[in-house]
Amino acid sequence: MFYLSEIEHTLRLPPHLLNLPLNEAIKGELEGLFVDKVIAQLGLCISVYDIRSIDGGFIFPGDGASTYTVKFRLIIFRPFRGEVIAARLIESKEHGLRLSLGFFDDIYVPAILMPNPSHSEPDPESRNQVRWIWEYEGEKYPIDGTDEIRFRVLEISYPSLPLNQDKDAKPFAPMVITGSLDADGLGPVSWWV
Repeated sequence: MFYLSEIEHTLRLPPHLLNLPLNEAIKGELEGLFVDKVIAQLGLCISVYDIRSIDGGFIFPGDGASTYTVKFRLIIFRPFRGEVIAARLIESKEHGLRLSLGFFDDIYVPAILMPNPSHSEPDPESRNQVRWIWEYEGEKYPIDGTDEIRFRVLEISYPSLPLNQDKDAKPFAPMVITGSLDADGLGPVSWWV
């Protein structure tokens, strides 16, 4: 789920940071550039782990900033296919569920990957949402968001940036995880206690 990835980056260090210790100034700039951002095919950057090397310090003509070549390691969130993760429900619609890990909210479980047999019905507590019900041996098991929900990662995708986006469209997600609840042990934790 979490990886260390080594990256090399050419970094421009603004002049107002030159009064700080070099490692501290560079780490602050790297965190501003990478933390909470998605790098395609790599994952979501959680933190700068360490700085391996700093080379350069060149000042180009007409620029008061120094430029460094920095090798550093990032802590990256990228689950692997088949991994089982526990998340919280944030949205339930006819087409499926949207889950959250607290720091990452773009996890979707489409209706076709819900437990079989299951169906959606209007949620009595919310006008905009539905509640999914799994039926097993005559019993009804709701997915209502009171428990953590275990899901299996099926796919991680990195959609390309849309050129035009409607005003009513949901915000662009640079990394999307598709999950499944259709296996034993998956779904709300209380189902399996």
